[in-house]
Amino acid sequence: MEMEGVENGWQKKWQFRGNEELNTASISVRGALTMLMKNLRNPAGDDQRPTIMLGRGDPTEFPSFWTTPAAVDAVADALHSFKFNSYCPTGGVIPARRAIAEYLSRDQPNKLSANDVYLTAGCTQAIEIIVSVLARPGANILLPRPGYPQYEARAAFDHLEVRHFDLLPEKGWEVDLDSVESLADHNTAAMVIINPSNPCGNVFTSQHLKKIVETLNNYLDITTDPATFIQGAIPQMFERTKDVFFSNIIGLLREAADLLYEMVKEIPCLTCPNKPQGSMVVLVKLNLSALEDIDDDIQFCLKLAKEESVIVLPGVTVGLKDWVRITFAVELSVLEDGFKRIKAFHQRHAKKL
Repeated sequence: MEMEGVENGWQKKWQFRGNEELNTASISVRGALTMLMKNLRNPAGDDQRPTIMLGRGDPTEFPSFWTTPAAVDAVADALHSFKFNSYCPTGGVIPARRAIAEYLSRDQPNKLSANDVYLTAGCTQAIEIIVSVLARPGANILLPRPGYPQYEARAAFDHLEVRHFDLLPEKGWEVDLDSVESLADHNTAAMVIINPSNPCGNVFTSQHLKKIVETLNNYLDITTDPATFIQGAIPQMFERTKDVFFSNIIGLLREAADLLYEMVKEIPCLTCPNKPQGSMVVLVKLNLSALEDIDDDIQFCLKLAKEESVIVLPGVTVGLKDWVRITFAVELSVLEDGFKRIKAFHQRHAKKL
């Protein structure tokens, strides 16, 4: 943006420009969801069905996925104690880091200590810190495709060259090790591995992870703090939350994943190459040849939102065109209703034989 003005008889020119290098993705996840929400059917019409959100990875609006009351009590107790009102040390308060280290070390031969834990305000800030620490002149970073644009944006900010390796759907979304071998060199500073995978929903085997490490062994070299009162609540959260809470959530996710996988089979324009094993989302392939008037994943999602009030995320937002990402961390009845609408949508747009 340019602004011109006259002050005391002379002209001055202001120039405000964004960092164009940060425009690494044509569409973000939040941008796509906002676009789809705007494309919903006219609420004044005859169809008054509620919107089914299968595109946002946030299950907290569904009672089955609410956090345990023990966690809520722990946050309240930390606030009422007045012990966590001040600034905290970089990396987090020691009791919180120690509790996390102990929790993550359960059933593991190698134990973590508090010094092995660094707390951030969320995944985005963690990405910012790690990439900034690893960035150096001339370095490159290996990123998965599909994946999320936060990594590309931060790499651009830190002037890191981005190189993409593929995840192979026909092999359970394993890493294409041949592509990694061809991409990595002695300027490779890091490789991003997300396991369990988001957005693919798979879990890498230990054997595959070892192969990844072996492939890279010759190459790799290796802020705002989260709210202090939340950190103060962490030890009590772990102490008072029973294992049954986590097992119930995992069981519900497993049931939803099974239901989704079976319902996809009933819709000819969709293919799910692998049943979800982890995370709470899955990538589903669009068979556009089975549809009469839909050209790509964005058009599919826009029309689905407008006609059926079901929102799924276009795959282009995670780097995989003509796929869609579907969230199954919802109530089972909501998931079932959503897929009934998607099935009706397919029947309406199916190519005539």
